[in-house]
Amino acid sequence: MATLNNEIKRQIGQHFVFGFHGFDLNDDIKSLLRDYYVGNVILMKRNVKDATQVRKLVCDLQTFARSCGHEKPLLIGIDQENGLVSAFSSLTAGTQFPGAMAMAATGSAELAEKVAVSCGQELKLVGINWVYSPVADVNSDPRNPVIGVRSFGDDPETVARFACAVSRGLASTGVAPCAKHFPGHGDTHVDSHVGLPKIMKNIQALKQTELVPFEALVNLGVASVMTGHMALPLMTGGDVPSSLSAVLTRKLLRQEMKYEGVVVTDCLEMDAVASVEKGGIGVEEGAVRALEAGADVAMICHTYQRQVGSVKAVWKAIEHGRLEMERLREGRQRIAKMKDAFGGSWDEVTDANLSGFEERWKDIKARNTELSRDAYRRSTTLAWDHGGVLPLKRNAPGVMVLFTPEIESLNRAVDDAEELQRTPSGAIRNTAGASYRAFARAVGKQTRMRHIVYSMGDVTVDLRGEGEELSGIIFVLRNANRAVWQRQILGEVLKQRTKEVALVVVSSCEPYDVVGEEIEKKEELVAHVLTYEFTTAALEAAAEMMFV
Repeated sequence: MATLNNEIKRQIGQHFVFGFHGFDLNDDIKSLLRDYYVGNVILMKRNVKDATQVRKLVCDLQTFARSCGHEKPLLIGIDQENGLVSAFSSLTAGTQFPGAMAMAATGSAELAEKVAVSCGQELKLVGINWVYSPVADVNSDPRNPVIGVRSFGDDPETVARFACAVSRGLASTGVAPCAKHFPGHGDTHVDSHVGLPKIMKNIQALKQTELVPFEALVNLGVASVMTGHMALPLMTGGDVPSSLSAVLTRKLLRQEMKYEGVVVTDCLEMDAVASVEKGGIGVEEGAVRALEAGADVAMICHTYQRQVGSVKAVWKAIEHGRLEMERLREGRQRIAKMKDAFGGSWDEVTDANLSGFEERWKDIKARNTELSRDAYRRSTTLAWDHGGVLPLKRNAPGVMVLFTPEIESLNRAVDDAEELQRTPSGAIRNTAGASYRAFARAVGKQTRMRHIVYSMGDVTVDLRGEGEELSGIIFVLRNANRAVWQRQILGEVLKQRTKEVALVVVSSCEPYDVVGEEIEKKEELVAHVLTYEFTTAALEAAAEMMFV
């Protein structure tokens, strides 16, 4: 048992990373830094307006922490995997780079490392020093609703090679990488944001697949590892999430794999932990159990009340002897070591002088925009082409009909990335989405085009409109292996299409849309293009590739 004092509370605060809302410091984050001594902050998309604003926000966070007596600067983290999970990427902030599966499609780990360096330079310039990347999950199950194209693929060695390249690139810029989601979130079709995935594998099976990338990253000396909220009953004997399991965190990762860096949990507000109704234990108890299990840092991204409740739950666990300060001491030493390596000095992180920043930002953004375009061009893949459909002819006679799917919420990791239009009741309206509208504009620059947004409830397809001649059809799918209604509408288009009209099927997210379908084997004058993500940059690169 321990008697709490301010020094102990300061030490406990190092074991959390919290998020907050808004573009400026608000009362919640000030309270967390001042009253609860929280030593680490995560920025979300909701905190990012533009590069100058983020730099000022980070400086303000560090200045306030210093004024509150923090011994070392804050670790400021962000989810910047690139691709679909890019909290810092926007027209006014960071460069949009290809995500993991798109980068792996280039075949070049060297390019992946170069992109990681460029991404890290942008983050470091605005003061962000911790990035929750690379994704080291092996996407073994094509039904996976939350990893998918966030993974480098389904081959463990390929994932290891690319994940290590990204880790090296980020670390070289002074930004701490974080390999996730240990021990592997790829072989499941349940999203841990909304439930508890169960992976029925023993240690031998894990070593053959899931652990291969993590072993490589541990050997590389990756600065941090994020534990995931998936259960491995054959390892733990029950349904405890990996993030709360001493068997997986302390025994497997620390003792057997000899990992010496910082261990941070995935956000404890995900339903796999937070939702008592779904079998979870609640955020506050989850924080205590994560630290008991051997995590160094518990992550809570969204809710101030849960953040405060979690700190107080750890205080109580310390007072009652459930958690021992001596046992947490090694974790604080690891956190301090990472801060010394990546956090900078107080004078560096509290320098509010923005003189020259915008010019430096403009220069680096221009260089990185060109690198991004090259990477997206190299990632766009022609899976197959029956009959030599591509390239399409610019300004061909007739009309090119472009079909794009209505926007559906993908998962909470992607987090409504396209600023979805919603009805007053909160339902998503039938809208093309920003990136699909950009794709339509890109196609429209190449040829006369008619854009159709198709929906789940559609029973008819107006392929020819006012009897116009067709120069071709571009039909975009998004995860149609799960959203099978998209395949059904594609089937209607195939019925109406005459064989001389070329069809390009574009898989705008996962590459499994038409695998095993008849169209893959028999249809003439059909090509299949893979973009691996429905970002504007990826789709514009596809339009460029199709009409070259």
